[in-house]
Amino acid sequence: MDVVLTGDRPTGRLHLGHYVGSLKRRVEMQNSGNYKNMYVMIADAQALTDNAGNINKVRDNISEVALDYLACGLDPEKVTIFIQSQIPELCELSFYYMNLVTVSRLQRNPTVKNEIQLRGFKQSIPVGFFTYPISQAADITAFKANLVPVGEDQLPMIEQTREIVRSFNSTYKEVLVEPEAILPENSMCSRLPGLDGAAKMSKSLGNCIYLSDSSNDIKKKVQSMFTDPTHLRVEDPGHTENNPVFIYLDAFCKDEHFAAFLPAYQNLQELKDHYQRGGLGDGTVKKFLNEILQSELKPIRERREVLAQDLGYIFKMLKHGSQKAEEVAAQTLQEVKTAMGINYFNGNELNK
Repeated sequence: MDVVLTGDRPTGRLHLGHYVGSLKRRVEMQNSGNYKNMYVMIADAQALTDNAGNINKVRDNISEVALDYLACGLDPEKVTIFIQSQIPELCELSFYYMNLVTVSRLQRNPTVKNEIQLRGFKQSIPVGFFTYPISQAADITAFKANLVPVGEDQLPMIEQTREIVRSFNSTYKEVLVEPEAILPENSMCSRLPGLDGAAKMSKSLGNCIYLSDSSNDIKKKVQSMFTDPTHLRVEDPGHTENNPVFIYLDAFCKDEHFAAFLPAYQNLQELKDHYQRGGLGDGTVKKFLNEILQSELKPIRERREVLAQDLGYIFKMLKHGSQKAEEVAAQTLQEVKTAMGINYFNGNELNK
């Protein structure tokens, strides 16, 4: 059966982009029972590659991310939730994989190039950040995951892992498993835009709706969302393409939402048609989107508030998951070192 690995950087609470991009799918996969093992990683070591001077930001958000996971429905009895830095084998695997990747190949990685530009590193790129595709390959291969749920922007990272796997297996021995990416079933969920119309919803840009946001916060954020700048009056024809409000509706709206919140329409296409020909105001559309998001996020927020009352349980869950994950990673590392011929002290004599 398939093995799944996925995770998030603990640089802030999780938001709608995480939810529709992969988190909701993870819960569905977990509950399907179709997978041998699922590993969900809180990638604190990766977060430090561009937050080395702000360890408290990373440390404090580990519990926040764990709360979001459980509130959305991830079950530690069914999946292994662990903290990346507590698995030392991942660092050792990364070191060996570095010899299989060239600097020029890392420089060509579209995801790395985009993230470097987003953070404004220019020439002052931390080495750890520059090489995080190698670290990600270690994360995936340590657990022999063959399926990795990601957003479309992460596809170059999975391809880099596949290249490392092929290089290792051909250079040494067939040990590592080549992974495949799993994209969201709804293509509109691959990458939600920010509330400000920016290409990506991002914690660092502050243009997010968080899973833990209050009802009032959600309402205010939806009301402030960027829409079609040419739709100045209600009677003006509007554009739904590249309009963040309608992109969110594409990601979240179902036909039954109209009966509950906007009975004048049967489905989203009717709403789009009216907006495009004019006569439908942004306020009405935003109010509808707010109702949908409130219904989706209310149970998540309520579960989170209950879980936050027992952080001792969160600590024990993460510790147990990390111990379980390390056992698996240690086995893979031993196989890697054996394949490479650097398992010198496996017996009573120096191996030759």
